[in-house]
Amino acid sequence: MILLRIAAVFFALALAACGGSPPPPAVVYQPLDYSYLPPITLRVSTVNVQNNYVPDPSAATLIGEDPEPPATAMLDVATRRLVANGTPGTATFTIETASITLVGNNLVGTMSVRLDVVSADGRRNGFTEASVTHSQTAPDPDASQADMQAALYGMTKQLMDAMNVQMQYQIQRNLGDWVVYAPNAAAPPLNGAAVTNGGIQATPLPSPGAPGAPPSAPATAPVAPGAPLPLGSRTLGTLPVTPGVSQ
Repeated sequence: MILLRIAAVFFALALAACGGSPPPPAVVYQPLDYSYLPPITLRVSTVNVQNNYVPDPSAATLIGEDPEPPATAMLDVATRRLVANGTPGTATFTIETASITLVGNNLVGTMSVRLDVVSADGRRNGFTEASVTHSQTAPDPDASQADMQAALYGMTKQLMDAMNVQMQYQIQRNLGDWVVYAPNAAAPPLNGAAVTNGGIQATPLPSPGAPGAPPSAPATAPVAPGAPLPLGSRTLGTLPVTPGVSQ
């Protein structure tokens, strides 16, 4: 009888050892959502969005672990934000680079895009480019796959946050004639809230020198409320136009 009890206890311990602790629950990563950003309306009838980036094998392996690959996130944003207003012409948005690579002990992300516009008769055209980079310490070599996925997801978010600012800035700066601005646009809300009726005119961009501001943003002197802006100046994000007059 005693031997049977000892055997039963031993068998129970063996089963517990084989089962081990249950695995941690899987982390669910939601797609990066920038639907709160207002559209950028272009004076064209068609907007084409394409990805020309082809990663090398090592980069492809790393990007394959990312819950939200940079090119996937950028394609979604470009498709949502770049809107045609029906004017004859074509805009083509191209992802040129959307890479994440392991350089030493660092993860290095690079994203570059290009927007080309052309009138229906091909007589007017323009383009602009935007690029962002981000670097962060990579997880330890013996880190879990979950740790690497979290790091890669964070990298993509950093790149996309920066690119949304840089892309809008470069479009306004270099393709202003192709952007549709609502007439009688008011000044940006003081609380920074986005107003989406009519396009990008009421979405203030970060001030020069602020976190996330484009490095090439020109410095401007403060202007008193109600005072006229200096000759030739424009406030990014608030570019009202008179109906029928191109910016």
